[in-house]
Amino acid sequence: MKVETSGLESLAPLPRLLVEPIVRAALLEDFGRAGDITTDAVIPATATLQGAIVAREPGIVAGVDAAALAFTLVDPTIVAVVERPDGARVGKGEAVIRLEGPARSILSAERVALNVMCRMSGIATATAKLVEAVRPHGHAQIVCTRKTTPNLRALEKHAVRAGGGSNHRFGLDDAVLIKDNHIAIAGSVRTAIERARATVGHLVKIEVEVDTLDQLDEALAVGVDAVLLDNMAPAMLSEGVKRVGKRAVTEASGRVTLETAPKIAATGVDLISTGWITHSAPILDLGLDVF
Repeated sequence: MKVETSGLESLAPLPRLLVEPIVRAALLEDFGRAGDITTDAVIPATATLQGAIVAREPGIVAGVDAAALAFTLVDPTIVAVVERPDGARVGKGEAVIRLEGPARSILSAERVALNVMCRMSGIATATAKLVEAVRPHGHAQIVCTRKTTPNLRALEKHAVRAGGGSNHRFGLDDAVLIKDNHIAIAGSVRTAIERARATVGHLVKIEVEVDTLDQLDEALAVGVDAVLLDNMAPAMLSEGVKRVGKRAVTEASGRVTLETAPKIAATGVDLISTGWITHSAPILDLGLDVF
């Protein structure tokens, strides 16, 4: 695979082993049963192309390696030079990936590459805006949730990191998060925590979601690694953080926007979790310019 970098420092890339099946599946979906019949009919087989994936607006790029891989999976002779790696800020008109190779192959891979990179760059850009919004108001980190696009979780969570955010759990199997429905069926906060502690291994963290200060007190009395203070107004959230002290990691969630995030951060919480940066972030507009 002829993918080169321009020497800029970048976020540690995801292993190709994780990325390639996602990109390959997207290409197979797009190529269908007969390949790119438009390009094959219109573009001579001997035609070559020089071009670049260019930012149409400023933002943070992500999904760059996956986009470059889309081109080289279609045709290993394509040279894809990464100018702006994941996590880099780009201005309008700046090149992210420079491309050279068979015109048919580049045009056939274009849409999948752009689909991936536009979406991931949109997530990174939305995350960066939230990170910047809370920075003057406390030490809170912005974290994502499991509200991700099916089969794209690894790429989307990587995009959050590219935007300066952090990741919550990746799935149901890497941490215990006791939510309101678990508590309702278990019967109490205490019962749910005790059952979890008796079941999971010693390396597994336990977090419990609470809606009231009474539930918080109950969780703290039993002992947990983290508490999720869900949908609390700033005054209640501040009181909750005060009660926790240093006994657990505090996380706030619910109605997180660019407008509300600074007020949430000012309460002193450690983490602010939000789903919209992965499920509703607008894309970053990128396109292929042919020279």
